[in-house]
Amino acid sequence: MAKTVLTNVRCFAVGVDLTGNSNKIELSSEADAKDTTNYGSEGWKEVVGGLASAEISGEGQWEAGDPSKVDDASWSQLGGVGPWSVSANNSAVVGGLAYFTRALRADYKLFAEVGEVAPWTSMAKSSWPLVRGQFAHPPGTARTASGTGTALEVGAVAADKRLYAALHVLSVSGTTPSLTARVESSVDDTFASPTTRLTFAAATAVGGEALRTDGTPITDTWWRIAWTISGTTPSFMFAASLGIQ
Repeated sequence: MAKTVLTNVRCFAVGVDLTGNSNKIELSSEADAKDTTNYGSEGWKEVVGGLASAEISGEGQWEAGDPSKVDDASWSQLGGVGPWSVSANNSAVVGGLAYFTRALRADYKLFAEVGEVAPWTSMAKSSWPLVRGQFAHPPGTARTASGTGTALEVGAVAADKRLYAALHVLSVSGTTPSLTARVESSVDDTFASPTTRLTFAAATAVGGEALRTDGTPITDTWWRIAWTISGTTPSFMFAASLGIQ
């Protein structure tokens, strides 16, 4: 990816797309530097990496009155833990670079002085590793029937790694609609004999969930999102991201 001007960063916070209400998204990660300086350090400080953490912060224009609005979502999520996915200025296209984690909505600030466009700011703090992966389902494609997503060559999962997945259910309509999404793997891109690795809880409303495998090695290198939809005239908009960490 070449140098880029930030014009279309996407941020999905549990079940809300903050894109149309944000003008600044920042993602940071760090590892604690633990001092191990000793008499053999030759006069220089010596450190090792300690606990790692990540933060996602954003700000933009305040709106309220619907579960898809920033105020409703921020208020309901405050103090809760859920999936956050951020695009790399790629409009969250399938296969596009995604950074995601399971994070605590740690704070929410709103309003300012008279005459200003009502603002909001918020921060989420990671409770799982920050994963550098790929978007596996586009947020702008409505699904009304069961199906499968695009095959992605994410790679094999080594013994000391896990496959992480985030699901953001952004809109739901219909009578008794239900979406059960799952993560499948395969030895190649044909998915002739796919294996289900993770299954999200059935979703009947806007929301999100993050899952990960148990640390068992997986030799399959191809991955995809698949879903089962039921109900009367159901329709779902959702985003999903996958990665190994």
